[in-house]
Amino acid sequence: MRVAFIGLGVMGFHMAGHLASKGHDVTVYNRTASKAQDWVGRFGGRAAATPAQAARDAEIVCSCVGNDDDLRQVLTGPDGAFHGAAPGCVFIDHTTASANVARELYQEAAQRDFEFIDAPVSGGEVGAQNGVLTVMCGGDEAVFSRVQPVIASYARAVTRIGGPGAGQLAKMVNQIAIAGLLEGLSEAVAFGMRAGLDMPLVLDVISKGAAGSWQLENRGPTMVQDKFDFGFAVDWMRKDLGLCLDEARRNGASLPVTALVDQFYGELQRQGGGRGDTSSLIRRLPR
Repeated sequence: MRVAFIGLGVMGFHMAGHLASKGHDVTVYNRTASKAQDWVGRFGGRAAATPAQAARDAEIVCSCVGNDDDLRQVLTGPDGAFHGAAPGCVFIDHTTASANVARELYQEAAQRDFEFIDAPVSGGEVGAQNGVLTVMCGGDEAVFSRVQPVIASYARAVTRIGGPGAGQLAKMVNQIAIAGLLEGLSEAVAFGMRAGLDMPLVLDVISKGAAGSWQLENRGPTMVQDKFDFGFAVDWMRKDLGLCLDEARRNGASLPVTALVDQFYGELQRQGGGRGDTSSLIRRLPR
């Protein structure tokens, strides 16, 4: 299919690459034009000067940018993709954004005779590199069925959660769960080290029981090694938890642990640790 991909950050660069590798005709746009040229040099395809130009003649337009404002800019701004796409185009947004902006853009797309799917992802840069992301989608079921095989180019699980905004809400559930898990894992590892235990051995043992998780198996050992130069950055998690807390204020949910972990991440940011992996929560604790 003819696909435009807008946003070639640590996730989008690889996701767009998988589309090209699967034989799709891909045009890319990135705010830093040199990144788009690097992508073309590696994967082929074309680079466009604006999102509107990228969307011209595309059957599907994917986006993966920073936040609500960035998303509005690349879709509905003066040179946005909504101004270049033809009627019938399907927009798939992989940005982790608010449910409100997803519903807003769904409605605006419908007025322009477009389709819109909010489709945030989980799996981090490694998942994007390996094409094994988990994608949570919101939107119309018939539209989702049409584009699911395209999204599967870079995902191992693509699931429609519900109507517009449901994908973003599911991503919030994901981030809430991870935030609490990482704080618990940080405290557990720090406690074990203070107790003088062989923590690589302990982690190996407990990973086979009820405490086992991806975070424990992959980030527990690197916490012990004091390595935090990979994975999902504190700055990004702080943005995501802000979305969760905003939504909770709207729907009345209670998120006391999430609010506390958000404050802890704020401490790391103030100490200059905003680009470290989210597992760097342990740096707050004596080991």
